[in-house]
Amino acid sequence: MDLFNERTTPKTEGIKYAGSKLKLLDSILQVLSGIQFDSVLDGFSGTTRVSQMFAKLGHKVISNDISTWSRTFGQTYLINKERPKHYSDLIAHLNSIKGYKGWFTEHYSSDDLKKKKSPFQSKNTEKLDAIRDEIDKLNLNEIEQSVALTSLIRALDSVDNTMGHYVAYLSEWSPRSYNDLILKIPSVFENKRDNLVVQSNILETINSFDVDLAYFDPPYGSNNEKMPPSRVRYNSYYHIWTTVIKNDKPEIFGAANRRYDSKDALSGSIFEEFRKDENGHYHALNAIRVLIQNTNAKYILLSYSNGGRATKEELFDILNSAGTILKIAEINYKKNVMANMSWTNEWISKIDTNVEYLILLERK
Repeated sequence: MDLFNERTTPKTEGIKYAGSKLKLLDSILQVLSGIQFDSVLDGFSGTTRVSQMFAKLGHKVISNDISTWSRTFGQTYLINKERPKHYSDLIAHLNSIKGYKGWFTEHYSSDDLKKKKSPFQSKNTEKLDAIRDEIDKLNLNEIEQSVALTSLIRALDSVDNTMGHYVAYLSEWSPRSYNDLILKIPSVFENKRDNLVVQSNILETINSFDVDLAYFDPPYGSNNEKMPPSRVRYNSYYHIWTTVIKNDKPEIFGAANRRYDSKDALSGSIFEEFRKDENGHYHALNAIRVLIQNTNAKYILLSYSNGGRATKEELFDILNSAGTILKIAEINYKKNVMANMSWTNEWISKIDTNVEYLILLERK
């Protein structure tokens, strides 16, 4: 497929997310300019913004992530073949439901933030309780249910009392938390390709697919040696979205009422692992090595921060052993621009903070 030289970045949709690649989409297309590919594996798809972009550009997309909420977003944006108006009656019906006090109101709202910090005001958790139960009662197919749940999560995201994650809540109500919970039809589109959404460990997924391009944006632990082992992982940051989707009223713990199964010991990714093996190598770095060496793709585009566990030298050793580095782009997060582009095997600058690298590799 002829690529992007004169094509603009399509609009995508998501929620507040620490790993969002919304600001990188333009840069991703710039780095890929000049190569040809059709099928794409988005290995750590998160809120699926990168997957959405490729799908809207006509590529066949395989969107993979281990999280429940990523699968729901993927079903909504990548599998759907209906026009938005197909969901008008469903969303209108859910908005008409009268709220009541249920499990979410009991655990995720508060009348006095000085006594209990909470992510939502009770008027909105009452709507959440009623709407979530109603979704289960309706005779919805898998895609319709995903659209309803995506709409609900996006509505909650717009009225929360957080800094963008759900491991700590604000001590005073945020201005947006006073707004009423109102569902809107997600920006779905009629997918023309038979895309796939996979919920699996990426090291298992790569054994099942052969693609033209693999895009990897692995979660990564800080390279700060003083970072405590108890730091919060992605599954903990967004535990509420998992509960909204499953509606399973799980065992919870801590001041933030996190799901018990979001504890680090139960849900951590090897790519977030802060420990080293017996040879002094980070487990996370070893996982990246296995990922790159075992991916069946002509091209791999790796997104990585200079704040991650791997050093520049270590990444080069991994990438050079698997193929030829074609391009390296450096994105300055503070300025939100691509600072430079290189076609050599040299890192562009000595900047130590707020830099993301996009590295394009052609496999052997």
